[in-house]
Amino acid sequence: MAGLPPFAGFGHFFGYRMDLNKEYFACLALKHTPRLGPKVWRELFAHYPSAFDAVRDAGAWHGLKLSSKSVADACASEVWRGSAEEEYRAAGQASMDVVTWFDPRFPARLRELPDPPAMLYVEGDVTLFRNPGVAVVGARECTRLGLETAGRISAQLSRIGITVISGLALGIDRQAHLGGLSGVGSSIAVLGCGLDVDYPVDNGDVRRELCGRGLVVTEYGPGVRPRGGHFPVRNRIISGLSLGVLVAEAAHNSGSLITARLAGEQGRDVFAVPGPIGQPTFTGCHRLIKQGAALVESASDIVEILRYDFARELEDVPDPSPVSNEGKADRGRTRTARAVPSASAKPSAGAPSVRKRPPSANRDALALSEDELKVLAVLDSVDKMHIDALGRELGWKSAVISRVLLVLEMRGAVKQLPGMWYLARES
Repeated sequence: MAGLPPFAGFGHFFGYRMDLNKEYFACLALKHTPRLGPKVWRELFAHYPSAFDAVRDAGAWHGLKLSSKSVADACASEVWRGSAEEEYRAAGQASMDVVTWFDPRFPARLRELPDPPAMLYVEGDVTLFRNPGVAVVGARECTRLGLETAGRISAQLSRIGITVISGLALGIDRQAHLGGLSGVGSSIAVLGCGLDVDYPVDNGDVRRELCGRGLVVTEYGPGVRPRGGHFPVRNRIISGLSLGVLVAEAAHNSGSLITARLAGEQGRDVFAVPGPIGQPTFTGCHRLIKQGAALVESASDIVEILRYDFARELEDVPDPSPVSNEGKADRGRTRTARAVPSASAKPSAGAPSVRKRPPSANRDALALSEDELKVLAVLDSVDKMHIDALGRELGWKSAVISRVLLVLEMRGAVKQLPGMWYLARES
C-alpha cells in the first residue's frame, strides 16, 4: 500500500489499485468513527455509490436521515483520522490484502446481513467467496465420534464442490477444515483476531494449508488479539457466508450454539449431529434438534435440504482431487492429512457388462432432474459402472458427476459399491 495522503486529496488517484486504497481508507474512516456501526454503514452503502463518496458527504447524513447528527458531525470532523491511519499503515507494512464492500470480490451473501462487515482482510483464494458454502462448527473439547463425523461430512461436501466454513479453533473446527481441504470445495476460516496473529498456535499447520489452498478472513485489524467478545461477532460472518450451519458436537453452553442462533436469524438452515444419550458434549446438538434443526448423519442429509440452492450455484467447478480417509479423525497438531489416490480410482477393467434393465416405476415419484435422469439412463444399460467411466460417458467433470450421484444415492435411486462403482437400484 502506498503512502497515505490527506483524505481530501484522494481525488487525484487513478487506476484500480488506487481506487482500492481509496475505498479501503474510507472504510477505515467509517470503522473508526465513534458510535458508527454495521447497521449504519449498511444504510450508507445503500445510498452512496462508494464508501469514499459516503465519507466525503458525511455532513449531509443527518439531513438524509442516515445517521444521528452527532455521528455525522464526528465523521465529518475526522475524529477517526489517527486510528484509521494507524491501521492503514500497519496493514500496508504487513502487505495485507483487503476486500471492501464495493469490491466485486466482496461476498454477496454478507451484503444480505443486517450487520455486515464493511471490509475483510483476506489471505488465500478469494474466489472461494463465490462457492456455495456450509459452515461446520462444534466444540473444542470433543469426542472421537464428533471428530470423525465432522471430518467425514466436510470431506463429502468438499468432494462435490461445496466449501466448508469454520472458525479455525481446535477440535471440531480443525477437523472441518481438514475435511474441506481434502476436496475441490476447499475451506474458509474466519478469525476472531487480526490476520497477522498466530492463533491458535496449535493449528498452525492447518492455517498454512488454508492460506495455500483455501482462504483465511477476518474483519479485525492487524495486531488485534483474540478476545472472548470477538468470537460471537466473528460467528455472524461464519453463518453469513454459508447456506446452512452444521453443529457437529456441542454442549449446552457451547459457542457453536451462538453460530446456530445467528444462522436462524439470518434465514439459514441449521443442522445438528445426534450423539449418544447422556454424552454431555452432545446436549447442545440434541437441544437444537428439539428446536427444529435438521438431524444430520451424512452430507446427503444436507444436500437433500439445500439441493436447489446447491444446484443454482454449483454449475462449473474444477475437478476434485481424490479423497481418502474421509472418516478418520486427525487428532494430531503437527501434520495435515493429505489426500491419497485410491488404488481403485482408475480401474483397469474398462467396459462393464451390459444388461439393459428397464427402469423402476418407483422413480416417477422422485421428480428427478434432467441430469439425474441422464445418469440413470446410462446405469440402466450396464451391470455397474465406475464413477470415472460414468463421467467420461456423459462428458461431465468429476465434481458434477459426484454431486449428482450423491443426490441419487441419497434418494435411493443408485447404490454405491466399494471402489466408487455405482449401480442403479431396481426398486
